[in-house]
Amino acid sequence: MKNLVVLTGAGISAESGIKTFRDADGLWEGHDVMQVASPLGWEKDQELVLDFYNQRRKQLLSVDPNKAHTVLAELEQDFNVEIITQNIDDLHERAGSSNVLHLHGELLKARSTFDENLVIDWKQDIKIGDFCEHNFQLRPHVVWFGEAVPMMEKAIQKVSNADIIAIIGTSMQVYPAAGLIDFAPVKTPVYFIDPNPNIRENEYLNIYAEKAVSGVPKMAEELRKRFIS
Repeated sequence: MKNLVVLTGAGISAESGIKTFRDADGLWEGHDVMQVASPLGWEKDQELVLDFYNQRRKQLLSVDPNKAHTVLAELEQDFNVEIITQNIDDLHERAGSSNVLHLHGELLKARSTFDENLVIDWKQDIKIGDFCEHNFQLRPHVVWFGEAVPMMEKAIQKVSNADIIAIIGTSMQVYPAAGLIDFAPVKTPVYFIDPNPNIRENEYLNIYAEKAVSGVPKMAEELRKRFIS
């Protein structure tokens, strides 16, 4: 089966009702991003940071995957689908996708502030005083600004082995994730689904200027026609 590598961003989750939490003015739910998504913000006010992600977690648990998520999962019948997501939700997994790499961490996991490799499943609020086995405070398992992206090397490897690439719900403007496309083999067919595409079609780039829930089923149909039948 051909390797279909799918890069997803906030746009695909927004259609399930998940707020992207970045407003037009750049604030995250009324907070400066560095207050709630940086090591410095964590040092300054752990309670504020925990509350911010606790609210995100509650919201995530109240929504369901949408049509775009389920169609991507169904594509596993015909392609070796590898999803690389910038999203910290679990909607791809809940829809049935079996190969999902989270570049920026996972909201339904917590990790030790003593050992970053000590990660545990966590669906409730994280509170001050919730400790790991080494008696250190737990924090959200999320990559903050200024932190390394540990899954980047694995993501590069997947993209470099792609036969087909799909980019869904992300403008590919945020680095280092935006640089992933540079590792695709030359002449790899790319399918780009975004309501406001900022690039033009060419021989290898196919654009669906629409939302994920309508664009992904159309792309899936096209992929099956072109590469399966």
